[in-house]
Amino acid sequence: MVTGAGHARKHLSSKNGCAPGSNGLFSYGKKNGNYVAESRDEFEETPFHAAVMTYLSYFFLIIFGYFRDFTRNHGLEKYKAVKENGNEGFVPLYSDFESFYTRNMYTRVRDCFNRPICSVPGGEIDLLDRESEDWNWTFSYPGTKTRALNLASYNYLGFAENSGPCSEAAEQAVRRYGVAGCSPRNEYGTLAIHNELEGQVARFVGKPAAMVFGMGFATNSANIPALVGKGDLIINLIISDELNHTSLILGARLSGAKIKVFKHNDMKCLEKTLREAVVQGQPRTHRAWKKILIIVEGVYSMEGSLSMLPEVVALKKKYKAYLYLDEAHSIGAMGPRGRGVTDYFGVDPNDVDIMMGTFTKSFGAAGGYIAASEEIINHIRGKSHSATYASFMSPPVAMQIIKSMKIIMGEDGTNRGTQRITALAENSRYFRQRLKDMGFIVYGHEASAVVPILLYLPAKCVAFSRELLKRNIAVVIVGFPATSIIEARARICLSASHSREMLDRALKAIDEVGDILKVKYSRRTPITHQ
Repeated sequence: MVTGAGHARKHLSSKNGCAPGSNGLFSYGKKNGNYVAESRDEFEETPFHAAVMTYLSYFFLIIFGYFRDFTRNHGLEKYKAVKENGNEGFVPLYSDFESFYTRNMYTRVRDCFNRPICSVPGGEIDLLDRESEDWNWTFSYPGTKTRALNLASYNYLGFAENSGPCSEAAEQAVRRYGVAGCSPRNEYGTLAIHNELEGQVARFVGKPAAMVFGMGFATNSANIPALVGKGDLIINLIISDELNHTSLILGARLSGAKIKVFKHNDMKCLEKTLREAVVQGQPRTHRAWKKILIIVEGVYSMEGSLSMLPEVVALKKKYKAYLYLDEAHSIGAMGPRGRGVTDYFGVDPNDVDIMMGTFTKSFGAAGGYIAASEEIINHIRGKSHSATYASFMSPPVAMQIIKSMKIIMGEDGTNRGTQRITALAENSRYFRQRLKDMGFIVYGHEASAVVPILLYLPAKCVAFSRELLKRNIAVVIVGFPATSIIEARARICLSASHSREMLDRALKAIDEVGDILKVKYSRRTPITHQ
């Protein structure tokens, strides 16, 4: 299985000698005024029989796939994949549909991905119906729609709306500023609305200054090289969680800095990596690193797990490193005030050197931000490729963010923001616990709005998606290579726009499909709800 844009994640192997094995997750609560970690059983091991059957599934896929490639190459079977015509004797410029995996699996299950929607991505969505008579190589559209419960969108706080104060404010921004300025920020692309947004973002996350960008992925990939680069004599070091998002990995690689990877949320592994970096220094020369930058995420979008931020902050202080925190899935969605994992754990934002986040989730908009000290932000304004070459954020998008952020902060004079944050937290805990009680293996932290249901076998993932759609439930399925080969899953994204009745309807359908497909793998004793 593969996923649509924004879902892909590259898994990096840890090569720094850290011992394998999960250390679990932790839930933090206050005790005597201090934050105390309590061990949580959030990651069950893959059942042995499920792992064996999954490996066998891919084994048979490979055998039959190569056999079919043989028949296609010898004209015994029609080759339907896209090929470049002309330029005889030249190497093709592109290879769409040329990979083994795409030819032999993705195309056959393409009806489970990239389903066109024709409505607001709220609690419910309208899916555009499509049909195929050639096993999903091509689609036809009869013009009908299916109303489905939406468990697939990042609309955490329900601000992706086409009516209400946010959309009205965005409309007024179009009338005042237009829809685009056709210029980078460093030329004539900075409008008054951008300055207003940056000031508000800085206040919201608790940092002295901030800068916004038109694309969330580029906020990481284009700005990490501006912060950490390869010097002439002294090289910088990046220490990255093995499950960091592709945008973080790309930015780290583009920087030219040395990269070391630590096991996901393993603080012993992180400390060992930091200690070795400080003691041994650079390879061969053993000179001290000019700077060491730790990169973690607030909420990991494929696992639903939270960064162990208090421990990470303690280690970065102990070893005099810098901390880069990606809050794409946590800003707005975590903490009693929606200020992200720093708010959830009670960590001082001043202890996080660089805070990054996106507006594509909780704020129902687009783009991203970097928040830090004024010196760092001024450096980014002059060095970032996004500021120099990319077009600025569209004014209605900026206004959507401003208005939704004011609602979250309560600056609109209402408590609607608090109500949405509370509703999301309640939905997340309720939905996750009910799935566990049913017998599903569910990854992640109880407070996370990302709820992965482990299905393991690729065929069962596809069947899970199709069976739920028959019951008018829309979900995203994710598998290799976006996850490890034995950890294919359905990834549920919850929203404040989901009512309890919607969640119960989804749970009833998931329970029924889980029984049909025999995917309730958990060894926990299920609790029956009347």
